[in-house]
Amino acid sequence: MEGVADAVRLEKGDCFVLPSGRPFRLASDMTLTPVGAGTIFPPARAGGVVTYNGGGDFFLVGSRFAVTGSHAGMLLGMLPPIVHIRKETDQAALRWSVERMMQELHEPQPGGFLVAQHLAHMMLVQALRLHLAEGLGGVGWFFALADKQMAAAINAIHDDPAHRWTLQELASRAGMSRSTFALKFKAMVGTSPMEYLTNWRMLLAGDRLANSSDPISVIALSLGYESESAFSTAFKRVMDCTPRQYGRGRNPASASAFSTRPEDTAAARWLKAG
Repeated sequence: MEGVADAVRLEKGDCFVLPSGRPFRLASDMTLTPVGAGTIFPPARAGGVVTYNGGGDFFLVGSRFAVTGSHAGMLLGMLPPIVHIRKETDQAALRWSVERMMQELHEPQPGGFLVAQHLAHMMLVQALRLHLAEGLGGVGWFFALADKQMAAAINAIHDDPAHRWTLQELASRAGMSRSTFALKFKAMVGTSPMEYLTNWRMLLAGDRLANSSDPISVIALSLGYESESAFSTAFKRVMDCTPRQYGRGRNPASASAFSTRPEDTAAARWLKAG
């Protein structure tokens, strides 16, 4: 893969995810001259199967995923260039989905594309779960979800962002003392619990501002702010622009500015633990 020094050897049954979308080569011999994928794969079609050189020696099931939202890069930036699932026990967890997808592709039936689409989502989530379970470490909300205590607190915030959470309440959810919880949360997530709560609220607000016609006062109240001015002050501090500017599509926020903050709403809910 571009930017990765050594090639990764794939064995039968292996699963891999390429989160960064970088250019890559897949070959039986890395000294061979690469052939552009566009010359092999026809225009994309639902559930399409491509045969190359007669087929029969190798079968690969693959899917592409798009993580959208103005802060989608925060999830992808936390993942390594290649997530490689190679343990037999881990492969077993994916085998049913893979075999079922192969059947759907080889034996088209009504609704087959929808079934394959859902299987692809299952496989992706399972692969990321297995990656977290390896305990390779990292700082950010994604890695923190692998820890039961941190996941309990993060899920509480996600489930009820409008609640007036206190450090003591979140520590209780995690089953920890307040001081120990605060230190561990900061170390694993990269920000304090209260900062995380505020950042999460602002990302939810940004999603509402961009994708709904709800007035700012309604959005503010739904996220636990009694006054529009207090909400606007917090929003500008986190998102670097006013709610009205954001709603008009003039937000300057970038994924790199929030590398340790919550992911965009769709991806964060999708990967939520528990």
